[in-house]
Amino acid sequence: MPRLPSLSSYGATWSATRRIAVVAAVAAVLLAAAVIIALLTRSDTGHQPPETVAPAPADSPSSTTTVPKPSSTTGPVPAPPQISDPVTYAKAAARMLWSYDTRTTSRDQQLAFMRAWMTKESAYQDWSSVAGQVPDPVLWLRMADQDQHATANTPEGHYPGAFKQALAENPSAITEAYIYAVTVNGEQRITWKGGGGAEDRAVTLAVQCRPSHDCTLAAVAPNVTQ
Repeated sequence: MPRLPSLSSYGATWSATRRIAVVAAVAAVLLAAAVIIALLTRSDTGHQPPETVAPAPADSPSSTTTVPKPSSTTGPVPAPPQISDPVTYAKAAARMLWSYDTRTTSRDQQLAFMRAWMTKESAYQDWSSVAGQVPDPVLWLRMADQDQHATANTPEGHYPGAFKQALAENPSAITEAYIYAVTVNGEQRITWKGGGGAEDRAVTLAVQCRPSHDCTLAAVAPNVTQ
C-alpha cells in the first residue's frame, strides 16, 4: 500500500493565497526592520529590543487553532537544544519538523512537542506556520493505521542571499527582533507497513537568537528556499 502524505509534504496543497502569505512572511524577515509586523501580523507587546548589535554568524557547513502547552516529555520529537547559533539551531529544528512516529505519538502530543521549540515572545511567534506542518486528525489516524514514522538528517544550512544582503545593507536592523532566516537542506527517511523510502527536503525557517540566549523557532516558510 503506498504511504500516506508525510508531515513534511503536508502543506503542498495549500491555496495560492496561503502560499503568497508564506512568501510574504519570509520576505518580511529578510527586510528585518519590519520583520514582526509583516511576519506575524500581531500587535506589539511593548518589548524593548536590546541595544547591542549582533552581526549574523558565518554560515555553517554543508492547521490547528488550538495551541498546546509545551511538553518536557521525550518522544520522537526531541527537546529543544541549547544552541545560540542560528544555522545550527535551524538544522536541529528542521530535523524536529521532519521527525515523527504515529505508532507511539498522538497528534496532540506531536503538537505539544513542537510547541516547546517556539519563541515565548508572542509578538514574534507564528505558531500556525509550525502547526500547519502536522496533518489534520483524520489523516494522522490514517498514517497511524500504517505505522508511519520518520527520521531525518540535515547536513546543510545557510543564510539565504536576500537575508545576507539585507543585513549587510542595514546591520543594526537585526536588533529589532534578532530573527534570522535560515535555509536547511536534508533528507527524510519514512517507513510504513511493508515499505519505506527517503526523500530530499528543504525549508527556510525564521529563528530568534537574542544575545546571551538560546535560539528558538519563530516561523516556518516551506516555499522559500533560496
